[in-house]
Amino acid sequence: MSTLIWIAVVLVVIAVYLSWTAGRLDRLHSRLDAARAALDAQLLRRASVAQELGTAGVLDPAASIVLYQAAHAARQSEEEQREVAESELSQALRAVFEDSAQAEAVRVAPGGEDALGELTEAVRRVPMARRFHNDAVRAARALRRHRTVRWFRLAGHAPFPLAFEMDDEPPAALGRVPGTEEAER
Repeated sequence: MSTLIWIAVVLVVIAVYLSWTAGRLDRLHSRLDAARAALDAQLLRRASVAQELGTAGVLDPAASIVLYQAAHAARQSEEEQREVAESELSQALRAVFEDSAQAEAVRVAPGGEDALGELTEAVRRVPMARRFHNDAVRAARALRRHRTVRWFRLAGHAPFPLAFEMDDEPPAALGRVPGTEEAER
């Protein structure tokens, strides 16, 4: 009789552990979904501001075309091509704002200071959102690699999380926009 009690206790402990692990995995997947939504929002915001700036007429025609096309491609890209399109938008932003003269031309235009500030903020938030997303991916992957999770299929049918890899280096000229230094402090 005592053997049955010990077996029952062990089974209850195992069940509690599996339930706790499944709950933890579920919370990590929820965190991953929230981080992905935040990343998508920041990428969309950056592309929208860049596209708006490309059509505002404050940049030279070549820079406007480059910026508009890259931003449009980033907004319209399919999920499989999203990382490439977002990287190309980062490259276009660096090409357009490689020196502070272009940023100064935007700033002196009517409403340009606000547009440049909004673009600077959007460009700075993308790497943070990507870092949060990739941290959530790392945590979920680490838990999903445990034997217990695999053996008991605790992840269910959830797809294996993938990191979002892109070029998110901000343009140097946007780092020197007056008025943004106060926001950094």
